[in-house]
Order: sequence, then structure tokens, then C-alpha cells
Amino acid sequence: MSDAPLLAMRHIAKSFPGVTALSDVSLTLHSGEVLCVVGENGAGKSTLMKILAGAQRADEGEILVDGTPVQIASPRAAERLGIGMIYQEFTLVPQLTAPQNVALGNEPVRGVFVDDRAVTARAREALDELGVDIPLRVPVSQLSVGQQQLVEIAKALARKARIIVMDEPTAALTDREIERLFGIIHRLRAAGAGIVYISHRMEELPRIADRVTVLRDGRVIETRDARDFPVEAIISAMVGRTLDAQFPALPAVPANAPVVLDVRDLRREPVVFGVSLAVRAGEIVGLAGLVGAGRTEIMRSIAGADVRDSGEISVDGKNVRIASPQEAIAAGIAFITEDRKAQGLVLGMTVRENITLAHLGDFVDRDLLVDVRRERAAAREKVDELHVRTPSIEQIARNLSGGNQQKVVLAKWLLGTARVFLFDEPTRGIDVGAKAEIYQLMLQLAAGGAAIVMVSSELPEVLGMAHRILVVRGGVIAAEFSRAEATPEAVIAAATVSRSAA
Repeated sequence: MSDAPLLAMRHIAKSFPGVTALSDVSLTLHSGEVLCVVGENGAGKSTLMKILAGAQRADEGEILVDGTPVQIASPRAAERLGIGMIYQEFTLVPQLTAPQNVALGNEPVRGVFVDDRAVTARAREALDELGVDIPLRVPVSQLSVGQQQLVEIAKALARKARIIVMDEPTAALTDREIERLFGIIHRLRAAGAGIVYISHRMEELPRIADRVTVLRDGRVIETRDARDFPVEAIISAMVGRTLDAQFPALPAVPANAPVVLDVRDLRREPVVFGVSLAVRAGEIVGLAGLVGAGRTEIMRSIAGADVRDSGEISVDGKNVRIASPQEAIAAGIAFITEDRKAQGLVLGMTVRENITLAHLGDFVDRDLLVDVRRERAAAREKVDELHVRTPSIEQIARNLSGGNQQKVVLAKWLLGTARVFLFDEPTRGIDVGAKAEIYQLMLQLAAGGAAIVMVSSELPEVLGMAHRILVVRGGVIAAEFSRAEATPEAVIAAATVSRSAA
């Protein structure tokens, strides 16, 4: 290892209208090192990495690669310097295949034409390094979220970057895929690459980090060797306060609590095959299973986002017709989607407009005009209630951090009178402080008599936040566990091993 670090970012500052995103931030990364950068949503992590990637320009500060000052005016310039980015929010072109996305901007040519065979070979090599098998002939829009994340990782690996930034790379991956990714990271580190690893999953840090840098409110709070930085101390440095136990205590559901949501023989082939479930007032039911098992498709069918082939749904004992999201909203069903940017928000609209969008009719006056004064008051109330960090309710949603975008999605549904809440990966890409707030919100909704169904790829979250766990495998409910019965081993076995093979 040379005396000069592989990467040095010195005294970086960046402001946006009404917000100081970064103030005098410095960090270093050495060859053969994994530096974990952690902090709450809005702490400045993503902004710092976008500056490194050439997607944004710093107001102040300098960047050095191998001890030499560099100017990174564009993503192309970053790539030429050997900097590869794996963003938390996907940068894939949905209409293109996995090989086309992997090669995008660096397509091999034969004469004046793109060499499709070489494009596919390059993608296959990168995916083989990941040890995954992904369909190569379909648009990536048809892949699962987990598969799309793997394509993002393959894209960075194919460009042979020396400095690799991974922003929440495991957020949508299964445990098996995470283990595979960690193996790849260890190999890259052994080959001399430097890796900046951003994660809200605190349990990952002792396994992957050499050093940990904590950001809070746009400043570096502390950097330590990972072996000398206990997770509890990291969390305290991140939030500036101590947190209670990771998961709150769940109140018992009375045996005579009425059934709020009743789903019978739900089918949406070729993904969902005859799913039935019932959720009582005050109950949180967790759907566990592997990526691609059909959990999200079940939620989308209940919420009218996908039209089901057959099956019946009732809310509070009344059969409801749900063939569209509008009909689901009218029936009292709220759906918090796993992809907040593509499906939960209109990014070009303001915080106010996003919060009121699903219930705009409630703010129309006699002249059929939107009463903006009432709309603003309602939006401000929800922003305050959920502690959304925004300079104004007129801020464009695209400019918020991921965690605050998720809070705006939640605010939209809390504005209505839903009886059923469908949470699909509610804490994906959310920091520990925001997670605790969302858990408390779920408890408040349950205490008010709502029925909650939650999908999460984080098994501890399902075990910690659900009264009952339904394991989905191959589009059916493969097993059911009470909170007392559920163990990680039992849930994983039910998700991966068929009864006939058991």
C-alpha cells in the first residue's frame, strides 16, 4: 500500500436551496479497504457519493485519487478515473435487457454496429462472477427488484473499477444473495480495490467493514476502525441519542378481535395460486419468503395495482370489488409500495401535492376548485407528525432523501381513513432512527384497529414486528407461524424446502 490513499475527499461542502447537505466533510479510502459510511437519511451520504461520481458538483473542497487532485465534472470522468457507482435507486434503462444495461455507454462494436454477441458475453461474465442466473433476453423491467439490483452490481463489476461505491447494495437481496455479494467484496478487496459501502443494516458492519465513518447533519462525526466501533456506539453517533430496543413490544391481539381483511383463493397466474389469509383488527401479519416467491404480487393484487384472475376480498365483513387502485382506496385499503420513486411518489410534484394526491377530492370546494389553504394545512400537519425533513411543503419530492420520501408516501395514506395497510418493504433503505419511527407508526395504526400486512426481506424485521408470519413459496402460503413459534430456522426452511422434500 502506497503512502497516498487511493481516494481522499477533503473539506467537501454542498448546499441546496434551504438545505446544507454537506459541511467540511473529509474522508480517505485505501487500496484493499472497505470503508463503511453510515448515517441517518438526510445525513449527506448520497450527496457525498454523487459528488464523487460526478453527478453533482461540490461548492467547496477537493478530491484526490492516488494523491493527485482531480476534477470530476461528469459520470464519464469518474469512470475514467476508475470510480464505479452502485446507487441505492436503480439507474437501469427499463426497456433494455440485462446485457444491454451492463454494457450501456461502453458497448463493444464490430465495424459500425454494436456487437450483440460480445455484449451478452460481457454481461454473462459479470453475472457469473456474482454467481447468479438472470434472464438475459427480457427487459429489466420484467425482472424482480432483487434481480435488478444484481444487474446494477454486474454493471459496475464489468467496468473494472478500482474505487467502488455501493449504496445500500443488499437492500433488495435475499440472504443467499447477500452472502454471495460479501464473497465478491472480499475478492475485490484482496485484489486491491477500495470499496465505500453504505448501509443501514447495522448487523452487516462487523462482517464487512475495515473502518466506519459516521455522518450526521452533513458533517463527519467520527471515524474508527470497525473492530473498535461497537454497533451500539455507531448508532448513538448516527442519531445523536440512544435508541430503545430495535423492535417495540407488540400488544396482544384480542381473541375476539373482528376480521378486518379477508382474502379468499386469490389467484394471479403464473405467480399467485390460491392464496387465502385473514387479518384481525390490531394485528400485524408478516409475509416472509424469498425474492420472487410472490409476496409483492399478493399485495399488489389486493391493492388493485394488478388485476387478479380470481378470488374474493372483504373489508370489515363486506365483499369489495377491487379492479383498480381507486377502488382499493375507496374500500379502505392503503398500499405502501416497495418502489417509492417509481410507484409511491410523483417525483416532480411537491411534498404537499404528493401527500394530498390520493385524496384530492376531499379538498375540492363548491366551485370544483382545490382549496389550497386547507390542502396546505393538512400537508403541514402530516409533515410535522412524521418529522419529515424538508425546508418546505413546497419542496419537490425528488430533492428529499430516501427516508423522507418514504415518510411522504406514508403521510399520503395517513391522510385518509384506511382500515387496511399493506406495507411492502417499508424500511428498505431507511436508517435506524427512521425505522424506529415507522415501527411506532405501525403500532399506532394497529392500536387504532387497523389490519396490517407487511412484506420484508429482512427476516429479523418480520420476526420482530409481526403477530403472525405467513411464509410464501411458489405463489402459495407454504407455512404459518405464530409469533411464539417462529424461529429464523423454521421460517427459512419453510421458504426454501417443499413439504414433499422435507
